[in-house]
Amino acid sequence: MQRVWVVALLIGGSLASLPSLAVTPLVVEAALDRQVVAPLLAAFEQAHPGIELSYRDRSTLEVDRLVVAADPPPDVVISSAMPWQMNRINQGYAQRLDSELANEWPEWAKWRNEVFGFTFEPIVMAYRLDLARHMLPPHTHADLQRLLETQRDTLQGRVTTYSPSESGIGYTLFQQDARYTERFWDLVTALGANDAHLAPNTRTMLEGLSEGRYWLGYNLLGSYAMVWAQEHSEVIVQVPQDYALVVMRTGFIHRDAPNPRAAQAFMNFLLSCDGQRVLAAQTPLFSVRPDIIGPYTAQRLRDQVGDRLYPIPLNASVLAFVDPQRRQAFMARWAREFDRSWREGDQ
Repeated sequence: MQRVWVVALLIGGSLASLPSLAVTPLVVEAALDRQVVAPLLAAFEQAHPGIELSYRDRSTLEVDRLVVAADPPPDVVISSAMPWQMNRINQGYAQRLDSELANEWPEWAKWRNEVFGFTFEPIVMAYRLDLARHMLPPHTHADLQRLLETQRDTLQGRVTTYSPSESGIGYTLFQQDARYTERFWDLVTALGANDAHLAPNTRTMLEGLSEGRYWLGYNLLGSYAMVWAQEHSEVIVQVPQDYALVVMRTGFIHRDAPNPRAAQAFMNFLLSCDGQRVLAAQTPLFSVRPDIIGPYTAQRLRDQVGDRLYPIPLNASVLAFVDPQRRQAFMARWAREFDRSWREGDQ
């Protein structure tokens, strides 16, 4: 009997000495379609089996709201709405990532080692083949405006673009277009005259194109559109030939992250060769690292498009976009120009 007790004690002692099987949770709030980023998430989980990843895909404005409102807060925040991200950084909601990978990250793709741009995504136009049977598809922003003005009868109700009031990235893109398109407000008026549908996200636009409700989409995220076009042959993606805006998905560790070590591991993976290699080879998100080779890299995009790429800067200059007075003024003029054709038509 005593021998059994001794054996039991030895077994119990050996079990107590085994490493814990508990896993560390990690919550990522992201404005990034899970289907598109799935290979990257799978690679991270394989590399870090001790971290249980909870990835929550939301809109850009919802992600921004949760930076402040979520209780507990997320560990990592990811979004393409760069001004909103920079605004939260400026308000002190991020913590620094002081790792070798972070320190070596390109200066143009980070801010104070607190927020990091880890993708390089072009903004595109997309159209159905139906459009090409009736007119020459647009290759530039001027082409788009000309079609809207001369083909109004054919395109009425068949054009879609972002809603600047429902989408942070949509609002950002229009602000940038206003800088680079000389007749931007004429373009907005033409969109209104064609009864363009204002969508909250790129997926809604792409679904409408495939279903035939729309023939032409303006200012879509190229990463989503390229994946969609591979599986939907009726949709053609066009990188504008006069200039193409580029957005970066930016990520930061929340200052009050409940699981900071897991958050650091995730952010470092996004910046690592392994993570960037997955982006370049298995997603259309376009990697940033210059030492990565693959079909989707920033350098390859630059080689194809040249100096017509206009990346949105990751610096304090974009904070002006979320200034309440500037935003209110922009939205007021958007409403005025978009609706102008209806008011003029009623006179």
